[in-house]
Amino acid sequence: MLARRYIYRVIGLLVLLLFVAFFGVPLLWLLLAPTKTDYQLAHQAPLAFGSLGTFIHTFNRVINYQGGLMLTWLKNSAIYSGGGTALALLAAIPAGYGLALTQFIGRRTLLAVTLVVMIMPATALVMPLFLEASAVNLVGTAWAVILPFAFFPFGVYLAYIYFSSTIPKDLLAAARIDGAGEWGVFLHVALPLARPIVALVAFFAFVGDWTNYYLPFVMTYTNSEYPVTVGLQILIGSAPIFSPTASGYAGSEIYRPDLAMATLIGALPILIIFLFAQRTLVKGMLAGATKG
Repeated sequence: MLARRYIYRVIGLLVLLLFVAFFGVPLLWLLLAPTKTDYQLAHQAPLAFGSLGTFIHTFNRVINYQGGLMLTWLKNSAIYSGGGTALALLAAIPAGYGLALTQFIGRRTLLAVTLVVMIMPATALVMPLFLEASAVNLVGTAWAVILPFAFFPFGVYLAYIYFSSTIPKDLLAAARIDGAGEWGVFLHVALPLARPIVALVAFFAFVGDWTNYYLPFVMTYTNSEYPVTVGLQILIGSAPIFSPTASGYAGSEIYRPDLAMATLIGALPILIIFLFAQRTLVKGMLAGATKG
């Protein structure tokens, strides 16, 4: 029995190590690639470290590419994601509260529709959204990206689960007896208690908006309008296959270390938000795990 348990533990450890290697090695390569020139990246060991000076030089090349185009893409991503997240919160949190704690005609149907839309591929909705935005002349503007980002059925479902399983209904009933209307109950009683789920919905909405590629690609036309996801694809399409010089830098062209650095810069805001908000996110994920 002990031998069998030991074998199971060894197998489990090997499986975990396999997953760590599968996901961790590419991330490690991504971190090390900007420390080397393109020539070194092609001729040295994949996980070899280059130099800190090369890392800084690569960072400066990416930031200053075509007059700071990377900063423009980051700014656009912040505008699109921040605006979409704010609108998603304004829509999803009250909707989840209404579905969970109020009774109205069509409530069950609306909840079922929310669940169905939640599992639909987001790309399936891009073409109808493009036609709608085109009909009202929004294509090529920030609103063409921000307004669709406000549609976040997963956030509605998260809020519904939280309000239906965590908020004490007796507390809400006491507020109604004291004369508070439904909006007053929501704003002054339910919403202050829902800060963990608000943070969780905001995080998922922001990450989904920041990493969205297809919708901004369809709705925007020029470099000055692209977010960082579309900008990275532009860089990949314009990069040469390899550097023709041993120094790794020929003119102002973008090479593989620059692409790795641009990817790291694009992912940095998400990492920073997660590191600072992880305690609140954990509370939000566990908020609906227990009743009361």
